[in-house]
Amino acid sequence: MLKNITMKRLAIATILLFVCFLFVLFPNSEDAINIKGESVEYTNSNPTHEIFMVNKDNYVARTNVLLNENDTEKKVREILEYLIIGGKKESNIPNGFRSIIPSGTEIKDIKITDGLLKINFSKEILDISEELEEKMLESIVYSLTSIDGIKGILIYVEDDLLTVLPKTKTNLPNILNRNIGINKEYDLNDTKNITKTTIYYVAKNNDNYYYVPVTKINNSNKDKVKVIIDELSSGPIYEDNLMSFMNLNTKLEKYELKNDNMYLTFNNYILDNLEDKKILEEVIYSISLSIRDNYNVKDVIFLVNDEEITKSVLKTLE
Repeated sequence: MLKNITMKRLAIATILLFVCFLFVLFPNSEDAINIKGESVEYTNSNPTHEIFMVNKDNYVARTNVLLNENDTEKKVREILEYLIIGGKKESNIPNGFRSIIPSGTEIKDIKITDGLLKINFSKEILDISEELEEKMLESIVYSLTSIDGIKGILIYVEDDLLTVLPKTKTNLPNILNRNIGINKEYDLNDTKNITKTTIYYVAKNNDNYYYVPVTKINNSNKDKVKVIIDELSSGPIYEDNLMSFMNLNTKLEKYELKNDNMYLTFNNYILDNLEDKKILEEVIYSISLSIRDNYNVKDVIFLVNDEEITKSVLKTLE
């Protein structure tokens, strides 16, 4: 009997020691371990958020940063702190990226009404080179429209609405959104029937992959989804350090837009592994991010031989 009591006490002590060990490993109450069946999932409460910053090749590229705020206005301020050179978040910028808004720029006022964001900057924001002026605008607009609920942006400088970029003399629409394009490439034959299609390519920094959007501006009469797949299956753009992991023989056999979902049916070459019926993550992201920026859809469903292979929920890509 004494032996049984001793064993029970040892068991209890062991359990308590294990619990203490968990608290040491995960001290914040915001972190959790969820046990589902036989799998263990670690959930971090500090969410990453989509942001667009300048990379080493001077592209405005997509990366993710940690945001501490949940309130929409505070999120706007926190993202801008990443984008301002010498800002409060400069030490947290991912490797391979840099801020672009001139140092000393102040955010004088922010107002959000019915999805329309009004930002009033100090005059220092205009202290930027002609080469980077448009890229700065793209970085601001794409980063802030990644916040849920922000549909358009009005930019003021010292209380005056910015309607023209002072260095390049580019006229701007009053309300800015992703229709302005990003990393724009022009291939125009005339000024009629102009289309814009934004396509996300893969780039690499050390061992990390990230995504670079490029807006193709041309006179193509093809549906944008076909332009996306044709571009991504045409191979890497070596001179610009942009890649696509899609097999060159990949064909989009059919597509359908139904109930806010985009259904894409491919031939077998979309698959990285025929036996496991899996698609490379980089291929899924390149296509899904491109679809998101060109179509108002919630999900992208990938099919091969009319069999659903995977679904990409666009909300989770932000």
